[in-house]
Amino acid sequence: MFTTLSTSILPSLSEKYPRKVQFIFRQQIQPWHPSSTLCHEAGAAVLRLAPAKFWDFSKVLFNHQKEFFDVNVVKETRNETYGRLAKLASGVGVDEGEVYGLLEIADQPGDDGGLNTGNGVTNDVKVMVKVSDVVGGKSSHAVVQWLEG
Repeated sequence: MFTTLSTSILPSLSEKYPRKVQFIFRQQIQPWHPSSTLCHEAGAAVLRLAPAKFWDFSKVLFNHQKEFFDVNVVKETRNETYGRLAKLASGVGVDEGEVYGLLEIADQPGDDGGLNTGNGVTNDVKVMVKVSDVVGGKSSHAVVQWLEG
């Protein structure tokens, strides 16, 4: 769906209706695939650090998606998966260390003793989930369309 949209549909719409069509890419986490959250967190990190690189990162991630399917991540730690995602981000010009810094999960309790400390994009993910609930995505492949007169 992403490849068709980015290589065929959007270029055609941009040519046919310049400055009249707006496309909004909203990340949709699939919670039944645990690494889906990690991949979307990486997207949020790229968006925060280099918004102009988000689309390029998304293309690269879709091209490498099988590397992050369940059987390909099951034997690595969460932070190891984050490391591989940060490396992908570096391929589109985003600093690998900065991406990893936003993604890394601490292995020690927080200053307040908290054990579910999250990472630097946890709040971004919370917003993604809330927006999805509002527009009716409900954790599935969804395309939402609004038309204005």
